[in-house]
Amino acid sequence: MKAVIAGGTGFIGKAVTSELVSHGYDVYILTRNKENKKEKGHIHYVKWLTEGAVPENYIGSAEIFINLAGESLNSGRWTNKRKKQILESRLRATKELLRIMEALNKKPLVFISASAIGIYPASENETFTESSRLSGKSFLSRVATAWEQEAVKAKKLGIRTVLMRLGLVLGKQNGALPKITLPYKLGAGGKIGTGRQWMSWIHIHDVARAVRFAIETNQIEGPVNLTAPAPVRMNTLGKTIASVLKRPHWLFVPGFSLKLVLGEMSTLILNGQKVLPDKLLKNGFYFKFPIVREALTNLFKR
Repeated sequence: MKAVIAGGTGFIGKAVTSELVSHGYDVYILTRNKENKKEKGHIHYVKWLTEGAVPENYIGSAEIFINLAGESLNSGRWTNKRKKQILESRLRATKELLRIMEALNKKPLVFISASAIGIYPASENETFTESSRLSGKSFLSRVATAWEQEAVKAKKLGIRTVLMRLGLVLGKQNGALPKITLPYKLGAGGKIGTGRQWMSWIHIHDVARAVRFAIETNQIEGPVNLTAPAPVRMNTLGKTIASVLKRPHWLFVPGFSLKLVLGEMSTLILNGQKVLPDKLLKNGFYFKFPIVREALTNLFKR
């Protein structure tokens, strides 16, 4: 089968590409700069989002479209300009993918578009599943809502549409985990904020496996929570990191000091939601790393 991925060179995109190629898929990665990319085996590169690029000429027989494109959330302080870039980058990529799919004579079978569990409101007491009513008012919630509203238009084209609500993705060298673990490696790890905020996490390998599972499971559509079945509170996550790394967990970082340093971006750490992957579990998906200690042990041993 042929899969087209926007955002295929990013943290999650690389893992998804590797997973699909290892199971016999041909992957076409949409990129703005094709010149510095080397095609290898089942991995191909197609130029897009540039004047004159006509990617549909190359990907007309693709059965799968995957949208992971968008400005990183944790690559800089959230100024008004940066927040605009975060939102517009996601909407622009999604609109272009919809345009391409609409132009194809043969429509893909499935469109998988990234989203985030930030669409749910922050809470220390509630538990959220795909059937939960949404009422989040934060910047992340507004971004995820707008992103999903755009992506779901693919349904009008007769395409099965999956909205991947990603939790905290754990990877050794990319994502949020290296920043979270750095204080522990320096001997200065400890409770952040109240420590009671929920961290609904997932190992990067299970993200890639869940994407392939969604592709191959025809009854899966709509919102899908990509989180492990055992979320933990921030203080538990910190203590587990300390235990696995054999480092102390002692320093207290008050929430207000983090807000001074990071501004609104501090909500990524200080706010959280307890999110469960009901749809994946009910459809028979099994997690290779369901427990956070197992996930961290796997990542840190490499």
